[in-house]
Amino acid sequence: MVDILFEDADVLAVDKPEGLAVVPERDRARPCLLSMLAQQVPYKPYVVHRLDKEVSGVMLLAKNAAAHRTLNDQFSTHQVHKTYLALVHGRMESDHGAIDRPIREFGSGRMGIDAERGKPSITKYKVLECLAGYSLLEVHPITGRRHQIRVHLYSIGHPVVGDVHYGDKALQGLFGRLMLHALKVTFTTPSGQNQAVESPVPASFQQVLESLGQTPSGG
Repeated sequence: MVDILFEDADVLAVDKPEGLAVVPERDRARPCLLSMLAQQVPYKPYVVHRLDKEVSGVMLLAKNAAAHRTLNDQFSTHQVHKTYLALVHGRMESDHGAIDRPIREFGSGRMGIDAERGKPSITKYKVLECLAGYSLLEVHPITGRRHQIRVHLYSIGHPVVGDVHYGDKALQGLFGRLMLHALKVTFTTPSGQNQAVESPVPASFQQVLESLGQTPSGG
């Protein structure tokens, strides 16, 4: 059962758990977000944007083709405001900042920085809390490249905790999950209403923070 955070005539916002792919994987027997929703709602949702399989939190879907176009336009013109919580390795040099580095795909789904051939990508961040060896960040991706937050933070020497794709696999594998959570999405509904949808910090995220002596915050 997928938790529904918001719904109107045009938009469905759900709370995606970590470890669940949005669309069917190669192994069609494995559940995905869309297959689970097919058992819950009497319509076929349109995917507007995606969260990585390892990421939890707010995800928007459209309930009809017109709404799909409207939301796609908002995402493509950066009118949707996204807030994430990220726990990263190391202490940030600045309490806030922006990472402006072009990103492109290097093969096998891995993304990386490429100043010449990458697409413009900007991620803003603010430090919420510090602990010896770690920083809890509020992160705002301005653009929407694949793995953008993960690649940008890794590129400045602060990989997201638990990210086995970007960081030391042996070290990262010690954590129970990728410590990246889509906390809040603010957008305009097709009917013209300004809408903010929030996802509670999941227990799995809280448990890692508590094991390191931190408590979740932000909003």
